Amino acid sequence: MSTISLKVEFGGGLELLFDNQRSHKLTLPARVPLDNSTSSPPSSPPSPQNNEYEGETKPVDVAYLVHWLRHHLLKERAELFMEGDTVRPGILVLINDTDWELEGEGEYVIKNGDEVVFIST
Repeated sequence: MSTISLKVEFGGGLELLFDNQRSHKLTLPARVPLDNSTSSPPSSPPSPQNNEYEGETKPVDVAYLVHWLRHHLLKERAELFMEGDTVRPGILVLINDTDWELEGEGEYVIKNGDEVVFIST
């Protein structure tokens, strides 16, 4: 299974929720479940005969990253990081130094080497 490597940073006090660590280098699967479940994606490998696999997954995006961070790195007070299925209001998200609103917000497909920064305002 292929993977995507990226850098995630937290600022504005948000790093306190993530074990006081500001910068993280992550490796995520290139394809993830449609529902953003952070458990393992389907074990069957993609193949021309297995078209269902393609339908059950999507390329890794920022929405999945937010869920993954909540389940794997967040140490306390999830309500200060997420509200519903996205980051809470007051958190600025930058993708490669660009506001995520200009990149499609949670639908932005993460590419190898991307940098995603979360800043509490």
